[in-house]
Amino acid sequence: MKKLMKVNALDNVIVALQNLEQGENVTFENQEIVTETAVKAKHKIAEKDFEVGDHIIMYGVLVGKASQPIKRGEVITTENVKHQSEKVFGKNGNLGWNVPNVDRWKDKTFNGFHRADGQVGTKNVWLFFPLVFCENKNIEKLKEIFENELLPKKEVSYKNFLRSLIEEKNIAEVEDQSRNENLLDNIEVKFINHQGGCGGIRQDSELLAKLLAGYVNNPNVAGATVLSLGCQNLQVNIFQDALKEMSPNSDKEILIYEQQQIGTTDKMFQMVIKDSFEAIKRANQIQRKPAPLSKLSIGLECGGSDGFSGISANPALGVVSDIFAALGGKTILAEFPELCGVEQELMNRCVDEEKADKFLTLMKAFEKSVVDAGSGFDMNPSPGNIKDGLITDAMKSAGASKKGGTAPIVDVLDYGEYISKPGLNLLNTPGNDAECTTGLVGAGATVVLFTTGLGNPMGNPIAPVVKISSNSALIERMHDIIDVNAGTVITGEKTIQEVGEEIVDYIIELASGNVETKADQLKQDVFIPWKRGVSL
Repeated sequence: MKKLMKVNALDNVIVALQNLEQGENVTFENQEIVTETAVKAKHKIAEKDFEVGDHIIMYGVLVGKASQPIKRGEVITTENVKHQSEKVFGKNGNLGWNVPNVDRWKDKTFNGFHRADGQVGTKNVWLFFPLVFCENKNIEKLKEIFENELLPKKEVSYKNFLRSLIEEKNIAEVEDQSRNENLLDNIEVKFINHQGGCGGIRQDSELLAKLLAGYVNNPNVAGATVLSLGCQNLQVNIFQDALKEMSPNSDKEILIYEQQQIGTTDKMFQMVIKDSFEAIKRANQIQRKPAPLSKLSIGLECGGSDGFSGISANPALGVVSDIFAALGGKTILAEFPELCGVEQELMNRCVDEEKADKFLTLMKAFEKSVVDAGSGFDMNPSPGNIKDGLITDAMKSAGASKKGGTAPIVDVLDYGEYISKPGLNLLNTPGNDAECTTGLVGAGATVVLFTTGLGNPMGNPIAPVVKISSNSALIERMHDIIDVNAGTVITGEKTIQEVGEEIVDYIIELASGNVETKADQLKQDVFIPWKRGVSL
């Protein structure tokens, strides 16, 4: 295994693939480099001497500037390098795209759930959710009722483990006692709650309405049960209008109950349970059928990133994105704070100036809101990111953007908007893992690919979230949450292209219901909307 690598020929920093001792002499590209300090794997060392103000180049772009002199062979840190990114001048050309050969997949299909509007889901979910946080407890009660009585699962649960300790029985004996046949075997029942819908600015309620409409419109959802209190900002008609605008001809069953109109909780629960059970039984009759791969919508995300994310897992997702774009599928690149520094490249990849201008407008507005709050995009790298080699936001962004491959950008969407164009789409979301995943699925993603170098167990209620590790040590340490290992790129066992192609094959199996993600196995359902305003 190599000790050092340069990501791009234009770079003036080098990535350490292994831990290096102080004073270690390493041969790299026919030259000797002596480490000035000890260097941890994933961190970068200077290829040359830097003076104060000199530009730090990685991935072929500006990712920082020297804040103090740095010697050749010295490690790059937050003490000697500060965030710096390229200036943006607007769309000034078109980047060419070498369309990948997709003969291997062009005739392949997946077995999905076909909806009347032509979309095809990878899951068949009946979704319960509230329009306002006041109904969260009622949603939680319904969750308890339906999960305990309707869909008992065969699994080793912590509840059964505790029961075995209390009753001093063998865990297998307790498990056997709790096993029942599923009443419905072709549908999942999921529940989400949130802290919105009232008590804030009207725009937040309207945005939440769009997000919830996106979840209902997502082809992974067969139908929904919606609880409303009655007096909240997010009125029923606002949600219905958002759904109608998104899908004018939707024929999905949407059951809506307004507690202040119905009366007692007992009366409402009897109505909700009876009606929902009948609707769920109808949705259970929907069967998987073959569909072309162009019907898949893939969300692209990274979280708990490390210094290897941008050179293994993220570019592997770029291969996946390009393959699906070539097949006529949809892919979505999000996390706008993690596109800081590569705006010019992305604008040049937009299919027209209108899309490029929208991207830059959204980026500037987002950054201004962060600055107005007393911070900035340069504060985006987390302590974990920095500890594992992501020193500046531009460095983090340059690696994060690799998830989008090289395909043209066909559309740019704001949070709450829904994808409609085949190819690579940009979606305005925070870098916050939960808010990003929530937004990707609300925009129509039927599968989410989530790269991580540090580990993250988070999933989603209606879309499978595939975890791809950037390094092999992570999957060895946290194998229960990782689905695919891209660390083989770092060790030299596989190429980025090979890992990307493996992920494509995994997606086909996943979308057909033949495999289950670790996040789904652990029921790591997370739904956290992006709250952009203030509480009132």
